[in-house]
Amino acid sequence: MMTKNTPPQHPKHPKKPAGGDASSTQPVFAQPQPTPDPTGFKTPVTDQKEKEVDKLESVPEPAGNAVEPILTLAQVLGDQGDAKTKAIESAGQIVFHSVGDTGSVEGPSTQSLVADKMVSDFDEENAADVPSFLFHLGDVVYYFGEAAYYYDQFYDPYRSYAAPIVAIPGNHDGVVYASDPVPSLDAFLRNFCSATPVVSPDAGGLVRTAMIAPGVYFTFDAPFVRILGLYSNVLEDPGVISGENGNNTVLDNRQIDFLTTALKRVKSENYSGAVIIAVHHPPYTGGSVHGGSPDMLADIDSCCTAAGVWPHAVFSGHSHNYQRFTRTVNSSQIPYLVAGCGGHSPLSQMRGTYRTPYKIDDTLTLESYDDSDYGYLRVVVNDTTLRIEFHPESDGSTTKTPNDVVTVDLAKRTIS
Repeated sequence: MMTKNTPPQHPKHPKKPAGGDASSTQPVFAQPQPTPDPTGFKTPVTDQKEKEVDKLESVPEPAGNAVEPILTLAQVLGDQGDAKTKAIESAGQIVFHSVGDTGSVEGPSTQSLVADKMVSDFDEENAADVPSFLFHLGDVVYYFGEAAYYYDQFYDPYRSYAAPIVAIPGNHDGVVYASDPVPSLDAFLRNFCSATPVVSPDAGGLVRTAMIAPGVYFTFDAPFVRILGLYSNVLEDPGVISGENGNNTVLDNRQIDFLTTALKRVKSENYSGAVIIAVHHPPYTGGSVHGGSPDMLADIDSCCTAAGVWPHAVFSGHSHNYQRFTRTVNSSQIPYLVAGCGGHSPLSQMRGTYRTPYKIDDTLTLESYDDSDYGYLRVVVNDTTLRIEFHPESDGSTTKTPNDVVTVDLAKRTIS
């Protein structure tokens, strides 16, 4: 346990979701008929961002108190899960989206631009190119993680996204008013860590069912890829995933144990697919608003060293733009990507103007960035490669060519 007052595993849910008894409910991902983009919020954001959040919040135990909580794509897809994952395996590749910081406080327009561009990826000549899920990198809602904001900032913008949306929380998803009796992450747990795929009361009458992740940190296992998701807590900076050698008394090392265990399982099973670590706060960023999290990076590195396994890529959000770094570790080339450009306004400018590739030191290079476009990652994984594309929304729905691409050779751990 993190503290004596750890929030509950799963908040209360309606006894009967739309469609019948909770035990027989199948997941639903999109409205049956397309509807126009919203032009305004039903619940305008009237609160103000706190000047500084200076205390960490406790982290809820995962379902079953597992050391490595695991969620599979097959589980997420319900009764059709096994058949659909077998079809992905037969096709020889999986495609998925990833982005963070989609919540907006000014209105739905910027969120809708990104969501609409992602929805256009479902229109493909080859069925194997259709995305199987979106892995959200946190900050689903702003400025506070209140239930009232989930309809406007999550359910309505993604009402046409016809695939599962799995998420780790960002700092704003966990922040609550000091006087608010609702515990940290209450609404996030209800909407993304539900015991069953019920219709959340926060969906405002839309049919997307709640996600069934086992907790706020977990392994997401899909054909060809494993995503190890971490929760980096509520501070603006830095991200924190551990007790920091006793420097904070709120957190313990549960996430360190989780990540080490998950990486050791990769090694013991001789797993040959792509391994991605996802965490909201970026280890590295050149953005002008947020800094990196070197101590959190040291924690992640310690897990990788203990397990003898390093990820093929690291995904983050938090800094509100797109950035791609290459880090060299033991001759392995690892892309570290920041994709915090999912709709939150304003975008964050870089600290300077860089001619890329821009060498930071002998192990780290800034390869590419875009601080003027909202957008998202489109990821393609097969038996041999991990391909990560950045697609800005400004290209429109008819453009399929990415603005930036990196490809990782899974066996050689080199990039091109």
